[in-house]
Amino acid sequence: MDEGHYSSYEVRIRAVRAVRGGMPVGKVARAYGTHRTTVFRWMTRYDADGEDGLKRRPGSGRPRLLEELDEQELRGLVLKPASEFGFETDLWTVRRLHAVIEDEYQVAVSKDTIWRRLREAGLTYQKPEREYHEINEEAREEWVRKEVPKIRKTVEKHRAILYFQDESNISLTAFLGKTWAPRGKTPKQRVTGRRAGVAAMSAISKRGHLLFRLYGKRIASNEVIQFLRQMLRHHQRRHLVVVMDQAPPHVSKKTRAFIGGQQRLHVFHLPPYSPDWNPDEKVWNHLKHEELKSHQARTKDELRALSRRKLKAMSRKPTLMRGIYFRCCVADLFG
Repeated sequence: MDEGHYSSYEVRIRAVRAVRGGMPVGKVARAYGTHRTTVFRWMTRYDADGEDGLKRRPGSGRPRLLEELDEQELRGLVLKPASEFGFETDLWTVRRLHAVIEDEYQVAVSKDTIWRRLREAGLTYQKPEREYHEINEEAREEWVRKEVPKIRKTVEKHRAILYFQDESNISLTAFLGKTWAPRGKTPKQRVTGRRAGVAAMSAISKRGHLLFRLYGKRIASNEVIQFLRQMLRHHQRRHLVVVMDQAPPHVSKKTRAFIGGQQRLHVFHLPPYSPDWNPDEKVWNHLKHEELKSHQARTKDELRALSRRKLKAMSRKPTLMRGIYFRCCVADLFG
């Protein structure tokens, strides 16, 4: 919950339950992005009136519009695909919600009111993650049932370090961030128009260890083997369990032959079309959308140097990397 935003009823209940369960008030306040005094106020209201005391109290002044549309109903509306209401895609915008709410409830409201009600309901404007049509849920369930126990057993048997590996292309065309500007005057950000990129590979562990390597050409079997050798050299006396996707360079005969000849290396593959199950995918998302946001590199050499500097800085922040690792739903399967 961002500072200055309204807390939802569900957030207030979860926060109170956390305090009553023994969690310090300060830690609860930080977890929900609010102040200690606010949490104490919620506790006082809960002690006086139970969960009903945590419901939002009507303020003075003009009656609120859309009284019949409560937080739960608004969340239910937003969680339905927008295509069910005649729109071409499933994504909601304030403009679309404004049109649907005015039509459904026959009341004229401003878009600012829609924004406020969304915040009160604990909803934020987010960019969805991709989920491929080709995902085979049966194959993913089988992977959890059969491969996950094998991975755990291998890690335990060899007291190995578990890494998730992935590669990416870092584009010279930067992702642009947001900034403040006068209404109606969109700011300009100068960037290069050249089309180029840097190939990169990394691996992340649950302890927040990040290993990476940058390449000047497209990644093939040789580059995968080089990176696996780098990992083995980095951990000279440890067994490594590496989980990667089924990209052609990962499953080629050459790569498999190399893996088969390494006693300390144990490789497993994710189910097809499952980048959302790879914690290392989050590393690249963070690098591109946060660390390299609006970057000013103009050449491949500048981009390579900048990317190396940013990745080195990330690798020195194990707390950040652990947070990135555990953003992935699969991470919890391995403790």
